[in-house]
Amino acid sequence: MNQSEIVVEGRNLTIGYQVGKKRTEVHSGLNFQLFRGELTCLLGANGAGKSTLLRTLAAAQPSLSGDLKLLGRDLSAYSERELSKTIGVVLTDRTQAGGLTVYELVALGRQPYTGFFGRLNKADKQLVEHALQAVEIAHKARCYMAELSDGERQKVMIAKALVQECPLILLDEPTAFLDVVSRIEIMNLLHRLAIEEKRAILLSTHDIEQALVLSDRLWLLSSTGGLECGVTEDLILNNRMDTLFANHARIKFDLMHGGFSPEVSGEKSIVLKAKDEVLRHWAQNALNRHHYFCLDTCSSAQKLPLLDVQAPDMLLYTDENGRTTCFSTFEALLHDI
Repeated sequence: MNQSEIVVEGRNLTIGYQVGKKRTEVHSGLNFQLFRGELTCLLGANGAGKSTLLRTLAAAQPSLSGDLKLLGRDLSAYSERELSKTIGVVLTDRTQAGGLTVYELVALGRQPYTGFFGRLNKADKQLVEHALQAVEIAHKARCYMAELSDGERQKVMIAKALVQECPLILLDEPTAFLDVVSRIEIMNLLHRLAIEEKRAILLSTHDIEQALVLSDRLWLLSSTGGLECGVTEDLILNNRMDTLFANHARIKFDLMHGGFSPEVSGEKSIVLKAKDEVLRHWAQNALNRHHYFCLDTCSSAQKLPLLDVQAPDMLLYTDENGRTTCFSTFEALLHDI
Protein backbone atom coordinates (compact mmCIF):
# COMPACT_ATOMS: atom_id res chain seq x y z
CA MET A 1 0.00 0.00 0.00
CA ASN A 2 1.20 3.47 -0.87
CA GLN A 3 0.76 6.10 1.82
CA SER A 4 2.87 8.73 0.04
CA GLU A 5 -0.10 10.78 -1.15
CA ILE A 6 -3.02 11.66 1.09
CA VAL A 7 -6.03 12.53 -1.05
CA VAL A 8 -8.49 13.33 1.74
CA GLU A 9 -7.84 14.17 5.38
CA GLY A 10 -10.28 15.01 8.15
CA ARG A 11 -9.24 16.33 11.54
CA ASN A 12 -11.59 16.75 14.48
CA LEU A 13 -14.44 16.92 11.99
CA THR A 14 -18.07 17.39 13.03
CA ILE A 15 -20.73 16.36 10.53
CA GLY A 16 -24.47 16.87 10.61
CA TYR A 17 -27.07 19.42 9.58
CA GLN A 18 -27.77 23.06 10.24
CA VAL A 19 -31.10 24.65 9.33
CA GLY A 20 -31.18 28.27 10.41
CA LYS A 21 -29.98 28.33 14.00
CA LYS A 22 -30.85 24.69 14.61
CA ARG A 23 -27.75 22.53 14.57
CA THR A 24 -27.93 18.72 14.58
CA GLU A 25 -24.65 16.90 15.09
CA VAL A 26 -24.47 13.36 13.73
CA HIS A 27 -20.80 12.73 14.62
CA SER A 28 -17.98 14.82 16.07
CA GLY A 29 -14.26 14.40 16.53
CA LEU A 30 -13.78 12.39 13.32
CA ASN A 31 -10.21 11.82 12.13
CA PHE A 32 -9.38 9.98 8.93
CA GLN A 33 -7.26 9.79 5.79
CA LEU A 34 -7.77 8.37 2.30
CA PHE A 35 -4.74 7.40 0.25
CA ARG A 36 -4.24 7.24 -3.49
CA GLY A 37 -4.17 3.66 -4.79
CA GLU A 38 -6.30 2.20 -2.01
CA LEU A 39 -9.84 0.89 -1.67
CA THR A 40 -11.50 1.81 1.63
CA CYS A 41 -14.86 0.42 2.74
CA LEU A 42 -17.17 2.32 5.06
CA LEU A 43 -19.17 -0.07 7.24
CA GLY A 44 -21.92 0.66 9.72
CA ALA A 45 -25.46 -0.15 10.71
CA ASN A 46 -28.41 1.66 9.15
CA GLY A 47 -28.71 5.10 10.73
CA ALA A 48 -25.05 5.21 11.78
CA GLY A 49 -24.37 8.27 9.61
CA LYS A 50 -22.63 6.71 6.58
CA SER A 51 -24.63 8.73 4.03
CA THR A 52 -24.09 11.95 5.98
CA LEU A 53 -20.33 11.34 5.96
CA LEU A 54 -20.30 10.54 2.24
CA ARG A 55 -22.32 13.66 1.40
CA THR A 56 -19.90 15.74 3.45
CA LEU A 57 -16.90 14.28 1.62
CA ALA A 58 -18.64 14.87 -1.71
CA ALA A 59 -19.19 18.55 -0.78
CA ALA A 60 -22.94 17.99 -1.09
CA GLN A 61 -23.35 19.37 2.43
CA PRO A 62 -20.91 21.34 4.59
CA SER A 63 -19.24 20.04 7.71
CA LEU A 64 -20.21 21.79 10.94
CA SER A 65 -16.67 22.26 12.27
CA GLY A 66 -13.15 20.88 12.02
CA ASP A 67 -10.78 20.55 9.07
CA LEU A 68 -11.55 18.68 5.85
CA LYS A 69 -8.87 18.84 3.17
CA LEU A 70 -8.82 17.50 -0.37
CA LEU A 71 -5.31 17.26 -1.84
CA GLY A 72 -4.09 19.50 0.98
CA ARG A 73 -6.64 22.25 0.33
CA ASP A 74 -9.80 23.05 2.28
CA LEU A 75 -12.74 21.32 0.60
CA SER A 76 -14.86 24.46 1.04
CA ALA A 77 -12.37 26.42 -1.12
CA TYR A 78 -13.11 24.38 -4.26
CA SER A 79 -15.42 25.74 -6.94
CA GLU A 80 -18.11 23.48 -8.42
CA ARG A 81 -16.10 23.13 -11.61
CA GLU A 82 -12.99 22.16 -9.66
CA LEU A 83 -14.96 19.63 -7.63
CA SER A 84 -16.31 18.01 -10.81
CA LYS A 85 -12.72 17.36 -11.84
CA THR A 86 -11.63 16.12 -8.42
CA ILE A 87 -14.48 14.04 -6.95
CA GLY A 88 -16.41 11.34 -8.79
CA VAL A 89 -19.64 10.18 -7.17
CA VAL A 90 -21.54 6.97 -7.93
CA LEU A 91 -24.95 6.68 -6.25
CA THR A 92 -27.15 3.67 -5.59
CA ASP A 93 -30.14 5.12 -7.48
CA ARG A 94 -30.81 3.61 -10.90
CA THR A 95 -30.00 6.06 -13.67
CA GLN A 96 -32.95 7.23 -15.75
CA ALA A 97 -30.76 7.62 -18.86
CA GLY A 98 -32.20 4.54 -20.53
CA GLY A 99 -32.25 6.31 -23.91
CA LEU A 100 -28.49 6.88 -23.93
CA THR A 101 -25.97 4.35 -25.13
CA VAL A 102 -23.22 3.17 -22.79
CA TYR A 103 -20.65 5.18 -24.75
CA GLU A 104 -22.76 8.35 -24.62
CA LEU A 105 -23.29 8.13 -20.88
CA VAL A 106 -19.64 7.48 -20.09
CA ALA A 107 -18.68 10.38 -22.38
CA LEU A 108 -20.75 12.71 -20.19
CA GLY A 109 -18.03 12.28 -17.58
CA ARG A 110 -15.82 14.47 -19.79
CA GLN A 111 -18.23 17.41 -19.51
CA PRO A 112 -16.13 19.27 -16.90
CA TYR A 113 -13.41 19.43 -19.56
CA THR A 114 -15.41 19.73 -22.81
CA GLY A 115 -17.89 22.40 -21.76
CA PHE A 116 -21.62 22.75 -22.46
CA PHE A 117 -21.60 21.35 -25.99
CA GLY A 118 -19.60 18.30 -24.96
CA ARG A 119 -17.51 17.95 -28.11
CA LEU A 120 -14.98 15.19 -27.62
CA ASN A 121 -11.49 15.51 -29.06
CA LYS A 122 -9.22 12.58 -29.80
CA ALA A 123 -7.80 12.51 -26.26
CA ASP A 124 -11.33 12.55 -24.75
CA LYS A 125 -12.39 9.62 -26.93
CA GLN A 126 -9.31 7.66 -25.93
CA LEU A 127 -10.14 8.23 -22.24
CA VAL A 128 -13.71 7.00 -22.77
CA GLU A 129 -12.50 3.89 -24.59
CA HIS A 130 -9.90 3.25 -21.90
CA ALA A 131 -12.54 3.51 -19.14
CA LEU A 132 -14.87 1.12 -20.97
CA GLN A 133 -12.03 -1.38 -21.27
CA ALA A 134 -10.99 -0.88 -17.63
CA VAL A 135 -14.44 -1.81 -16.30
CA GLU A 136 -14.83 -4.61 -18.87
CA ILE A 137 -17.95 -3.18 -20.52
CA ALA A 138 -16.49 -2.12 -23.90
CA HIS A 139 -18.44 -4.88 -25.69
CA LYS A 140 -21.66 -3.09 -24.63
CA ALA A 141 -20.56 0.38 -25.80
CA ARG A 142 -23.33 0.70 -28.41
CA CYS A 143 -26.06 -0.81 -26.23
CA TYR A 144 -28.68 1.37 -24.60
CA MET A 145 -28.61 1.70 -20.83
CA ALA A 146 -32.14 0.31 -20.66
CA GLU A 147 -30.81 -2.97 -22.09
CA LEU A 148 -28.26 -3.55 -19.33
CA SER A 149 -28.41 -5.58 -16.14
CA ASP A 150 -27.99 -3.84 -12.78
CA GLY A 151 -24.39 -5.02 -12.51
CA GLU A 152 -23.57 -3.72 -15.99
CA ARG A 153 -25.16 -0.37 -15.16
CA GLN A 154 -22.92 -0.03 -12.14
CA LYS A 155 -19.86 -0.71 -14.28
CA VAL A 156 -20.96 2.05 -16.67
CA MET A 157 -21.38 4.56 -13.83
CA ILE A 158 -17.93 3.65 -12.50
CA ALA A 159 -16.50 4.18 -16.00
CA LYS A 160 -18.16 7.62 -16.11
CA ALA A 161 -16.41 8.52 -12.83
CA LEU A 162 -13.10 7.28 -14.24
CA VAL A 163 -13.20 9.57 -17.29
CA GLN A 164 -13.63 12.56 -14.98
CA GLU A 165 -9.99 11.85 -14.04
CA CYS A 166 -10.84 12.41 -10.39
CA PRO A 167 -8.29 11.37 -7.77
CA LEU A 168 -11.22 10.60 -5.42
CA ILE A 169 -14.19 8.35 -6.20
CA LEU A 170 -17.04 7.96 -3.68
CA LEU A 171 -19.65 5.23 -4.03
CA ASP A 172 -22.83 4.84 -2.00
CA GLU A 173 -23.61 1.11 -1.66
CA PRO A 174 -22.60 0.19 -5.22
CA THR A 175 -23.43 -3.49 -4.69
CA ALA A 176 -26.93 -2.96 -3.29
CA PHE A 177 -29.59 -4.90 -5.23
CA LEU A 178 -26.96 -6.93 -7.12
CA ASP A 179 -26.75 -10.72 -7.17
CA VAL A 180 -23.80 -12.53 -5.62
CA VAL A 181 -21.77 -12.79 -8.83
CA SER A 182 -22.26 -9.11 -9.68
CA ARG A 183 -21.36 -8.03 -6.12
CA ILE A 184 -18.08 -9.91 -6.28
CA GLU A 185 -17.33 -8.56 -9.76
CA ILE A 186 -17.95 -4.93 -8.74
CA MET A 187 -15.90 -5.16 -5.54
CA ASN A 188 -13.02 -6.87 -7.32
CA LEU A 189 -13.22 -4.25 -10.08
CA LEU A 190 -13.03 -1.35 -7.62
CA HIS A 191 -10.04 -2.86 -5.83
CA ARG A 192 -8.24 -3.33 -9.14
CA LEU A 193 -9.07 0.19 -10.35
CA ALA A 194 -7.81 1.78 -7.14
CA ILE A 195 -4.41 0.21 -7.78
CA GLU A 196 -4.18 0.42 -11.58
CA GLU A 197 -5.76 3.86 -11.99
CA LYS A 198 -4.15 5.21 -8.80
CA ARG A 199 -7.41 6.51 -7.34
CA ALA A 200 -8.53 6.83 -3.74
CA ILE A 201 -11.83 4.93 -3.66
CA LEU A 202 -14.24 5.01 -0.71
CA LEU A 203 -17.48 3.07 -0.74
CA SER A 204 -20.19 2.41 1.78
CA THR A 205 -21.45 -1.14 1.84
CA HIS A 206 -23.33 -3.76 3.84
CA ASP A 207 -21.47 -6.51 1.96
CA ILE A 208 -19.12 -7.19 4.86
CA GLU A 209 -17.78 -10.47 3.49
CA GLN A 210 -16.42 -8.89 0.31
CA ALA A 211 -15.26 -5.77 2.15
CA LEU A 212 -13.06 -7.85 4.44
CA VAL A 213 -11.55 -9.72 1.50
CA LEU A 214 -10.83 -6.78 -0.83
CA SER A 215 -10.60 -3.51 1.11
CA ASP A 216 -7.16 -2.13 1.99
CA ARG A 217 -8.67 -0.20 4.89
CA LEU A 218 -11.93 -0.12 6.80
CA TRP A 219 -13.83 2.78 8.26
CA LEU A 220 -16.09 1.47 11.04
CA LEU A 221 -18.84 3.94 11.86
CA SER A 222 -21.21 3.46 14.78
CA SER A 223 -23.65 5.73 16.56
CA THR A 224 -21.94 5.06 19.90
CA GLY A 225 -18.26 4.56 19.02
CA GLY A 226 -17.78 7.14 16.30
CA LEU A 227 -15.34 6.35 13.49
CA GLU A 228 -12.48 3.86 13.69
CA CYS A 229 -10.07 3.61 10.76
CA GLY A 230 -7.34 1.12 10.02
CA VAL A 231 -5.97 -1.65 7.87
CA THR A 232 -8.58 -4.41 7.63
CA GLU A 233 -6.63 -7.12 9.44
CA ASP A 234 -5.57 -4.80 12.28
CA LEU A 235 -9.19 -3.92 13.06
CA ILE A 236 -10.36 -7.53 12.83
CA LEU A 237 -7.63 -9.01 15.03
CA ASN A 238 -8.03 -6.27 17.64
CA ASN A 239 -11.72 -7.13 17.99
CA ARG A 240 -12.98 -3.81 16.63
CA MET A 241 -15.61 -5.33 14.32
CA ASP A 242 -18.00 -5.87 17.23
CA THR A 243 -18.25 -2.08 17.67
CA LEU A 244 -20.38 -1.93 14.50
CA PHE A 245 -23.35 -3.53 16.21
CA ALA A 246 -22.58 -2.79 19.86
CA ASN A 247 -26.27 -2.13 20.53
CA HIS A 248 -27.17 -5.65 19.44
CA ALA A 249 -25.75 -7.90 22.14
CA ARG A 250 -26.85 -11.13 20.43
CA ILE A 251 -24.87 -10.46 17.23
CA LYS A 252 -21.17 -11.36 17.29
CA PHE A 253 -18.33 -11.22 14.79
CA ASP A 254 -16.79 -14.61 13.95
CA LEU A 255 -13.03 -14.04 13.84
CA MET A 256 -12.36 -17.36 12.16
CA HIS A 257 -14.80 -16.98 9.27
CA GLY A 258 -15.04 -13.21 8.92
CA GLY A 259 -18.75 -12.61 9.30
CA PHE A 260 -21.48 -11.68 11.76
CA SER A 261 -23.84 -14.28 13.17
CA PRO A 262 -26.28 -14.67 16.06
CA GLU A 263 -24.67 -15.47 19.38
CA VAL A 264 -25.09 -19.16 20.15
CA SER A 265 -27.50 -19.80 23.00
CA GLY A 266 -27.11 -23.54 23.40
CA GLU A 267 -29.79 -25.34 25.38
CA LYS A 268 -27.85 -28.63 25.19
CA SER A 269 -24.14 -29.45 25.07
CA ILE A 270 -22.41 -31.89 22.73
CA VAL A 271 -18.80 -32.87 22.15
CA LEU A 272 -17.86 -32.33 18.51
CA LYS A 273 -14.97 -33.95 16.69
CA ALA A 274 -14.25 -33.82 12.96
CA LYS A 275 -11.66 -35.05 10.50
CA ASP A 276 -10.90 -31.54 9.25
CA GLU A 277 -11.82 -27.88 9.80
CA VAL A 278 -14.33 -27.75 6.93
CA LEU A 279 -16.33 -30.66 8.32
CA ARG A 280 -16.16 -29.21 11.81
CA HIS A 281 -17.34 -25.78 10.66
CA TRP A 282 -20.46 -27.09 8.91
CA ALA A 283 -21.22 -29.63 11.61
CA GLN A 284 -21.07 -26.87 14.21
CA ASN A 285 -23.24 -24.69 11.99
CA ALA A 286 -25.94 -27.38 11.93
CA LEU A 287 -25.72 -28.09 15.66
CA ASN A 288 -25.77 -24.41 16.67
CA ARG A 289 -28.87 -23.88 14.56
CA HIS A 290 -30.54 -26.65 16.59
CA HIS A 291 -29.50 -25.04 19.91
CA TYR A 292 -26.52 -27.25 20.69
CA PHE A 293 -23.44 -25.76 22.32
CA CYS A 294 -20.36 -27.50 20.91
CA LEU A 295 -17.43 -28.53 23.11
CA ASP A 296 -14.02 -29.89 22.14
CA THR A 297 -13.94 -32.27 25.10
CA CYS A 298 -15.58 -33.00 28.43
CA SER A 299 -14.56 -34.49 31.77
CA SER A 300 -15.00 -38.19 32.46
CA ALA A 301 -17.66 -37.36 35.02
CA GLN A 302 -19.84 -35.71 32.38
CA LYS A 303 -22.12 -37.77 30.23
CA LEU A 304 -22.52 -35.80 27.04
CA PRO A 305 -23.37 -36.94 23.53
CA LEU A 306 -20.52 -37.03 21.01
CA LEU A 307 -20.59 -36.37 17.27
CA ASP A 308 -17.56 -37.54 15.30
CA VAL A 309 -17.71 -36.36 11.67
CA GLN A 310 -15.47 -38.61 9.59
CA ALA A 311 -16.86 -37.58 6.18
CA PRO A 312 -19.95 -35.80 4.80
CA ASP A 313 -21.69 -39.21 4.69
CA MET A 314 -20.18 -40.70 7.85
CA LEU A 315 -21.53 -39.00 10.96
CA LEU A 316 -20.93 -41.07 14.10
CA TYR A 317 -23.26 -40.05 16.91
CA THR A 318 -22.80 -41.51 20.40
CA ASP A 319 -25.55 -40.73 22.91
CA GLU A 320 -25.27 -40.27 26.69
CA ASN A 321 -25.65 -44.04 27.21
CA GLY A 322 -22.74 -44.93 24.94
CA ARG A 323 -24.82 -46.16 22.02
CA THR A 324 -23.34 -45.20 18.62
CA THR A 325 -25.32 -44.67 15.42
CA CYS A 326 -23.89 -43.89 11.98
CA PHE A 327 -25.78 -41.35 9.87
CA SER A 328 -25.11 -40.70 6.18
CA THR A 329 -26.67 -37.21 6.07
CA PHE A 330 -27.10 -34.26 8.39
CA GLU A 331 -30.82 -34.39 7.63
CA ALA A 332 -31.07 -37.87 9.16
CA LEU A 333 -28.85 -36.93 12.12
CA LEU A 334 -30.80 -33.79 13.01
CA HIS A 335 -34.10 -35.64 12.71
CA ASP A 336 -33.11 -38.31 15.22
CA ILE A 337 -31.03 -36.61 17.91
